[in-house]
Amino acid sequence: MDRKTNEERPAAPSPPSERPTLKTIAFMTGLGITTVSRALKDAPDIGAETKERVRLVAQRIGYQPNRAGVRLRTGKTNVISLILSLEEEIMGLTSPMVMGISEVLATTQYHLVVTPYRAQGNPLDPVRYVLDTAAADGVIISRTEPKDPRVALMMERNFPFVTHGRTEMGLVHPFHDFDNERFAYEAVRRLVGRGRRRLALLQPPPYLTFHLHMRAGFEKGVRDFGATAVPFGRVDLDSSLVDIRAAGEALLSGPDAPDGIVSGSGSGAVALIAAVESAGRRLGHDIDMVSKEPHMFLQWLRPEVMTMREDIRLAGRELAKAVIARIAGRPAEELQTLSDPIPTGT
Repeated sequence: MDRKTNEERPAAPSPPSERPTLKTIAFMTGLGITTVSRALKDAPDIGAETKERVRLVAQRIGYQPNRAGVRLRTGKTNVISLILSLEEEIMGLTSPMVMGISEVLATTQYHLVVTPYRAQGNPLDPVRYVLDTAAADGVIISRTEPKDPRVALMMERNFPFVTHGRTEMGLVHPFHDFDNERFAYEAVRRLVGRGRRRLALLQPPPYLTFHLHMRAGFEKGVRDFGATAVPFGRVDLDSSLVDIRAAGEALLSGPDAPDGIVSGSGSGAVALIAAVESAGRRLGHDIDMVSKEPHMFLQWLRPEVMTMREDIRLAGRELAKAVIARIAGRPAEELQTLSDPIPTGT
């Protein structure tokens, strides 16, 4: 199958100033245009060595398929749309997720398009745009709600998608999630192990599904380990860092101040550290804190904070694999994964 025929012998390569084409790759590899095309599509009847040679040349010369032509021929865009809220960028989640997704897509014909939106807007709008314009072959969404209208809409349209987070809708759909219930439960266990009994939780906003999971783990831990929950007030992980710090200062200066805090994000922990120090407390002495973080920065800068890592890059890889498999027709129930918290701090 790798031998050229007279009909598919490549013409001379395009001038360097022109966009690289299949003819360019064919000329550089000595293969036929049909063979090159099939190799890039990972056709099963093309040898692995040939595929690798074609891909290396394509990467070297910066070849990109003409999306308009692909769409006309196949009805596909070869695009995956990642719909992210700006709040996720503030929390430092976007970059590692994009990196993880890109690692998987690099070995496929798919390209990633990131579509941002504000949580205050209508989260259905970017999903409707993709569906109505056929702008992508699959969608990845996050900040999942228990009764998420985006999930209902895409299932109604029979459109391939995967969610970063779960729903409570009784619908079977692909997802990848972090075990926030286990994180919060383990956080309480570690704080009680330090002798802390009055615990506060900086939790996700109540309309998101992972609020239910984190809250359930925290409350179970409080019951199982004999601690007391201290209400944190009206702030949550979507609040500004200024507001979180102010709420933390008010909480720590009151008569029912906690001696242990669980933070659902690394950025929230930074604001809480400032509140602890402003209140004249010392982390690791007067009060302890456990925080989830997507990076290692908090552990490096403030090792007295006990941390558990949520691997967002891994999440990106799992999400990309799931949406590609769903496009290929794999059953949704086979595309559901859950990652565990990774202890990183003392």
